[in-house]
Amino acid sequence: MRALSRHAPHIGRLDAIHLRPARLQAVRSVDSAIALVDQGLQGDRSAARAPSRPGGSKRQVTLMQAEHLGVIAALAHRDRVDAAALRRNLLVSGLNLVACKALFKDTPLLLCIGAEVQLELTGPCDPCSRMETVLGPGGYHAMRGHGGMTARVLRGGVLRVGDAVRCLPG
Repeated sequence: MRALSRHAPHIGRLDAIHLRPARLQAVRSVDSAIALVDQGLQGDRSAARAPSRPGGSKRQVTLMQAEHLGVIAALAHRDRVDAAALRRNLLVSGLNLVACKALFKDTPLLLCIGAEVQLELTGPCDPCSRMETVLGPGGYHAMRGHGGMTARVLRGGVLRVGDAVRCLPG
């Protein structure tokens, strides 16, 4: 298991970047963003507050797999779902994000985006009750298990839509 968990044979792609300026405010879709170590994405509400502990919050950046949008839409009985409406920062395709979270503490994994940014996936990004408003009745349940992942920024820099996303040993 250790050997399998250290190797992700496929490279993904960063399909979208969404910044949430404040709670309940409209999401801004951008072509590039700056990841700030221990904070999150510049211009996102997560990065606006000072870290309360060394390394900052475990929820500095939220990520979702593009492949899950169709599942969420089907479970919410909708034709399609707009990724921005789900309020996750980064939309990634072609890579299983759950498989990029380290299984063993002594076998760390890094999610590398583009040439600069390194993230550590910290856990699932569970949906909130607001998804009932966004997706309609049953929206919360449609997203359970498909809400994506949370991450901390270990190495900052610029990330751009279209960047390669790799899962590498830490």
